Order: sequence, then C-alpha cells, then structure tokens
Amino acid sequence: MAEKKTVYLIDGTAYIYRGFHAVRGLSNSRGMPTNAVFSFTRMLMKLLETAQPDYLVMFFDAKGPTFRHEMYADYKANRPPMPDDLAVQIPYIKSVTQGFCIPIVEMAGFEADDLIGTYAVQAAAAGFEAVMVTGDKDFMQLVGDNRRIFDPMKDRWVDQAVIAADTGLTPGQIVDMMGLSGDTADNVSGVPGIGPKTAQALIQTHGTLEGLYGAMDTLKGKRKENLETFREQAFLSRDLVRIKTDAPVQFDAEAIKRQQPDRKLLSALFQELEFRTLQQTFFDETPAPEKNYRAVTTDDHLTELAARLSSAGLFALDTETTGLDPMQAGLVGISVALEPNAAWYIPVGHTREAASVQLPLDRVRAVLGPVLADAGVKKVGQNIKYDWIVLERHGFSLAGVCFDTMIASYLLDPGKHAHGLDQIAMEHLGHRMIAYESVAGKGKTAICFSAVPLDQAVSYACEDADITLQAYQLFAEKLDALDLTALMQDVEMPLVPVLMDMETTGVRVDRTVLSDLSAAFETELAQVEAAVFALAGETFNLRSSQQLGAVLFETLGLPVVKKTKKKTGYSTDVGVLTKLAAQHEVPALVLRHRTLAKLKSAYTDNLLDLIHPETGRIHTSFNQTVTATGRLSSSDPNLQNIPIRSDEGRRIRSAFIPREGWEILSADYSQIELRVLAHCADDPTLINAFREEEDIHTRTAAEVFESHPDLVTDELRRQAKAINFGIIYGMGAFRLSQELGISRKMAQTYIDHYFSRYPQVKRFMDACIKAAEKTLCVKTLLGRIRRLPDMGSTNKNLRQAAERLAVNTVIQGTAADLIKLAMIRVSAAMKAEGLASAMLLSVHDEMVFEVPPEEKTIMAALVRREMEGVVDFSVPLKVNLAWGKNWTDAH
Repeated sequence: MAEKKTVYLIDGTAYIYRGFHAVRGLSNSRGMPTNAVFSFTRMLMKLLETAQPDYLVMFFDAKGPTFRHEMYADYKANRPPMPDDLAVQIPYIKSVTQGFCIPIVEMAGFEADDLIGTYAVQAAAAGFEAVMVTGDKDFMQLVGDNRRIFDPMKDRWVDQAVIAADTGLTPGQIVDMMGLSGDTADNVSGVPGIGPKTAQALIQTHGTLEGLYGAMDTLKGKRKENLETFREQAFLSRDLVRIKTDAPVQFDAEAIKRQQPDRKLLSALFQELEFRTLQQTFFDETPAPEKNYRAVTTDDHLTELAARLSSAGLFALDTETTGLDPMQAGLVGISVALEPNAAWYIPVGHTREAASVQLPLDRVRAVLGPVLADAGVKKVGQNIKYDWIVLERHGFSLAGVCFDTMIASYLLDPGKHAHGLDQIAMEHLGHRMIAYESVAGKGKTAICFSAVPLDQAVSYACEDADITLQAYQLFAEKLDALDLTALMQDVEMPLVPVLMDMETTGVRVDRTVLSDLSAAFETELAQVEAAVFALAGETFNLRSSQQLGAVLFETLGLPVVKKTKKKTGYSTDVGVLTKLAAQHEVPALVLRHRTLAKLKSAYTDNLLDLIHPETGRIHTSFNQTVTATGRLSSSDPNLQNIPIRSDEGRRIRSAFIPREGWEILSADYSQIELRVLAHCADDPTLINAFREEEDIHTRTAAEVFESHPDLVTDELRRQAKAINFGIIYGMGAFRLSQELGISRKMAQTYIDHYFSRYPQVKRFMDACIKAAEKTLCVKTLLGRIRRLPDMGSTNKNLRQAAERLAVNTVIQGTAADLIKLAMIRVSAAMKAEGLASAMLLSVHDEMVFEVPPEEKTIMAALVRREMEGVVDFSVPLKVNLAWGKNWTDAH
C-alpha cells in the first residue's frame, strides 16, 4: 500500500507576528529591522529540514476587511495597526518564501485561516494528509481524519485524541465552546462571565450551543441570566470564530509540490539582511579547511615551538583552566596559534591518562616563559585579562599584549549583548565552534577540563587559539576602517593591565561589619514581616506575588493598579507598591522588606561568600564589554548597584577597608558629564559658570527661574539639578513633570527656558541627532561609536528613544572614555613613582585607592594632577578628594 502523501499548510501570518515578538532589537547595519524576517526564516528552514514535506503552501492575510467585518463591524477592532517596524519586513518575508519556491496564497475578503481550512478539507478529500502548521488554537475545530495541527515552535502535534485529552471535546465542539468564551484577540465577546474552563464544561455537558440553550431550566443565577441576555451574541461569536472550509480557492497538488530553492535569490536576500549565520547554514557547501592541531608533549617540540613563537612577531594565546574565576582557577593547558587553521596545545594540568604524557609545568615555564614575557613578541587573545591573571598566578609573566578580540567585537558594535568567541566565530567567520559541553559534558555528568581526554582537549583548545587569531586578522581591518584603532590601542588595551592589577589586588573587607549588618537586616526583616502580618490579619508568604496580591487587593481591598498577563494575577511590582504606599502601611512595609532582603542577599551575605580563601580580599571583575556607552561595569560583586545615599548603602560601603594602618582615598570627578556637555556644546554661559567655579545647579536655577543666584532656594536648586541631568538623558516634559511633581505644561516651560538661556546646548543636541540620522550611529569625542539603527525606524517611539541615546551617548560615552584614560594615566604615574599605593575600585565617576601614611601627600597630588589633566577642555575638570578609614568615611 502506497504511503499517504502529506501537504503542509503554513499559517504565515501567525508566524510573522510570533517571530516579531519573540526576537526583538534585531536590525541590519542600515537600520532596517529584521527580527520578524529572521525568526520567520529560521522557522521555515527548520520545518523544511525536519519535516521534509512533499507538498507545501504558505498562507497570508490579505489587506482590508473580511466577510467577518460584514457580520460584525467591531471584529478585531481592538487590534492596533501593524507596527511600522513589522510592516517594512513583510515584503522581505514574502521574498524569502518565494526564494524557497513555496507558493503563496492570499485572498481579499478572507483570512488566511479560511484559506487553510478550505485547503485542508480539499486535500484530505483528495487522499492527502493535511498538516496545518500553526500555533493558533482556533484550528482545533478543523482537526479530523487526515487533518492535524503541527506547531514547530513548540514541536507539538495536535490530533483528535490530543483535543479530547486537553478539552474533553470533539473538534466540532470547539466553535461552540468559543462562542461562549469568546476570543479577546479578535474582539469576539462571547458571553460575559464565562471563561474557557466554564465554556468547556458547559459544552461537555450539553454538546452544542443549541443543546445548552435547550436546557436553560437546569441552570440558575448570574450564569443563566448572562446566557439569556447574551444569547444572540453567543451564536454570533460562534459564527465569527468558525473557520470557512468553502472559500473560493482550489487545492492543486501539482502546483504546490516542493521545489528546489532559488539559491541565488536567497543568497542576495541573506546578504542584504545580513543573516550571516543563516547564510552559512544554508549555503556553505565547501568543505572546512583542514586543521593542523597538535599537542606538545615532548621537550623537543616545546623548544621548537618556543623558537617559532619568538620569531613570529605575533601569535594568539588561550588557556584552559579548571574554573571561571581567574583568581582560583587551576591552569590545565596553553594553546597558541601562529597562522589560520594551525595551532598547538601544551597540556600542563591534566589528570587521568594525559597526566603521564604532559610536560611538567616548571619545564613549560622555563621554555615558554621567556617568549610570553617578551614585549617584542605581540600577543592577541579573547578576553585576555582572564588568561593574563591565570598565567601570572602560575608563575608566567605576560608582556606584549596588543589585541583582545572580545574588546574589538564590542567596539565594533557595543549594543550587542554577546561578544563571546562562539558568537564571533559564527557571525564573522561563519564557523560553528566546538561546544564546551561536547567535550566536558553538562549537568551532573560534567567533568572538569583537566579530565577531558587529550585528543578532545587538543581539538577544543587549539580551535580557541586558531579562531582568536582569525578574528584578530578580521577585526584589525574593521577597526581601522571605522577609525577605531586609536581607541583600541590608546584606551581599551592599555586599560586591560590596569584592570588586571585591580582585580588581582582586590579590596579588603571587614567581616565583622558585614556579619553584624547581615544580622541587623535579618532582625529588621523579621520585624517588618511581623508588622505586615499584624496589619493584614493573616500570615502568608511575603515573597509570593500571588499571595501578596490576594492580601492587598482582596483582604485589604486596596485598588488594583494593574494586572499581570495571567488573567487572575495582580501586579505587585515596585511601581504598584509605591502608589499604594500612600494609601496603606502594608505596601510601604513590603517595599522595605524587599529592599532589606535584596541588600542582605546581594551584598552582606554575598560579600562574605566572595572573600577569597587565600587573600582574604574580594576580587571583583571589571568588565569592558558590557555597557553600550563605554562605561565599565563590575560583577561579583556589582559595585555600581550599592546604594549611595541610603543609610544601608553607607553601612555596606563602610565594610570596604584598606590594609592595616593605611587609608582609603576616594577621587571623584565633579559633574563630569555636565562639563563634557559644556565643552561639546561650546555654550559660553555654561563654560563661564564652570570656569568661575560657580555651583552649576544654582546657576541654572538663576537662569531658568530668572532669579539672582543669591536668591535661589534649596528647592529651586533641586529642580534645576533635575533639569540639568534630565537634559543629558533626554528627559521630556512628561518625565520631568513626574520627577518634580509639577504639571507637564510647567515642565515644558522650564525646558524651554533652559534652552533659551543655553541656546548652544540645543544646537549641539540637534546636531547629534542630525548626524545620527545620516550614519545611524554616534561617536564620542575619542571616536567610540554606538550604532543606533532605530534612527531609521518608522516607529515614532523607537526613533525618539534613539534620538535621546544619540545625545546621551556622546556625553556619557565621552565621560567614560576620559575616566578610562585617567585610570591609565594614574596607574602609569604610580608605577613611575614606585609607589606602594594601589588602585582598588572604579565605580561610576570615582576611583578608590588604598594608601600608606607616607604616600598620602604624593598620592593626593598625583591623582589630582593626572585626573584633572587627562584632557584639555574649554572647561576645567575638577576632582574631589577625600580620605577615610573605610569607603564610607572617604566621602
């Protein structure tokens, strides 16, 4: 008996929307959004690969109203128009479909659902198995003999048995159930008060709408009343959700037989859309270059390799270790690459079988060490700060580090979230890296890299060095083409050893202060919890949003501010609780509880856990490749998030202490972003205020509120401060009105007054936006770029957000560059003076040092000189210095 042929009927419209919302923020270098096209294409390629359909057709909704609008004018009236960022992608989605030679069916007056329904019935009648490719639950009504649903995004098949198990209904009863429950997505009302579960139970009992209305005498109460009142609406709703199976289209198997893709058309599309990963997956049929990866396990080979490295001038370097923390990880092996597709791996810390063949670490250090320490031989790496710390801890000196591919990837596109080697290899080199899990396993079966068999370790480790070298060769040219080489060589790479020194030095913390603070937080948490329970009249899980919502809005009867996506879920986020705190004490106490719980877990308890067992200090990680503006971030712990102004934040900071007998020095740039704004805008009023060392917020208050500086009150100064910083961050009248508690009209008046008094600032901001419109990116004064593809967006909200970023990035990014330069200068000056003092932290605009008593005078002068002299601006940079026995005292 011949196998039944299958036809796949794809609900293209549904997958366009699902893809658009599933993948956000994707665009090509010209600023065109590509997220929906990418997701749609990936889904389609996966379907073609896994299902291998013989016949298939794509269905889309046509523009304009359908026959359902004639039945009910408000059909889908609740739906907003298609987002502009999606609309521009529709032609490309259809082109991709055509590129795969898949027929497209759409018809005015009908939805894609009706066309699919008609094809499904006709195909099944013609002896085919019809597979409706969709995630839309409405299609359950069409399931039957030779008709099934497949949702590729969930990898789920739905047939009659699945529908019966899930709903207790037959496919034919689905429309009756939906006639009662309605369909909010399409503005189909159903019967008020009857949700899906109730509708399901009623149809299970009565079979159909007719059966239900024929048994009204068995019902009572509000449900019966609603059913009687909205009887006509129930039957209309059923008609609206019923999918047509007799639309004027004709199933023609020969016309939808699968064809070979138009590779030329797809290649051109993928290149235009910059789908490098898909391009590689679909088109690269050339065999991968042969790899020459070797293990170095003899003295002769090691000596030969060291000689080759020494004469090479430049090589890529990578390490394999036992963990992710460079301050504790053990060195397992070193890989190096001199040319593409060739690399060597030197095992030094393997266990099991490899231990018997690897060279002793002392011998590797003796032979390879001089090459690594030779500044004349340049080294490149991926996140090389990690390797540098590990190598230094194992007795190697590293010099000549000139390039980090992770940093280069970040400089080329700082808005991207991932700059790992796997992402770089796939996106820029079209190469899929060996997954770590494939050699070391994952979960409970994972092994340490030191236990990985040598042959697998060689392939994995050598590939890292090889791809790093290839990425360097590519990125060096790209940086040069975008005038980013100077930023890389003069700022980012010189900063790497500075950060490495800070991380390896670490900062001392007072265990007693942290332990006492943790205990105090614990006590107050218990007190707050008891107070909440007393006021609520019941005990419950304070950390459960569901239980908290029930108490706030049901037990206490507070007004519901907003709900979560779940139908019965009350939102209890910080915005909601803040609004409710003015009406009742419980929300205020819950906010306090959350603050204390976060501080305890993220800082007091976590800081104790992060104390290094050998050094007794905390070694935070400083990250160069995270923020879009160029600012540093930190992790383990995240120092940027320690509250500055709260009492708890000050108590936490007081736990950061210097070495015994030393002092903490805090050096904080004063209003650096406003000074950058004054210089960039070349505004004479701002410039003069800074040159005369006036209080800039008082000066702004005097200008905006047309008052003499001596008459400016604290409140007016506070408002002026909000305006000053609000301008930098692109704050509009609405946000400023909320910030100051004034009317939107008044806030706009303040902004207008600001720009009338500082006209050059407005011209500067307009110039930033105009430049970004042309290039879809902005540059800091030192040449750092930030891509802003949404400057080309037709979506008003996205474009306005991009305009704010265009201004803010120039200011905040330039400030970030200056702080990095200052760190490099201060570090170099400290080394030149041979000082024992150490740079410990960099947080926002502040640097923190520990200083012995005999170096206080020289350090104060040195730090001020280097930080204030970092750049020659039209306004002076000012640094505030403060000393203390701990970080809090030094403020």
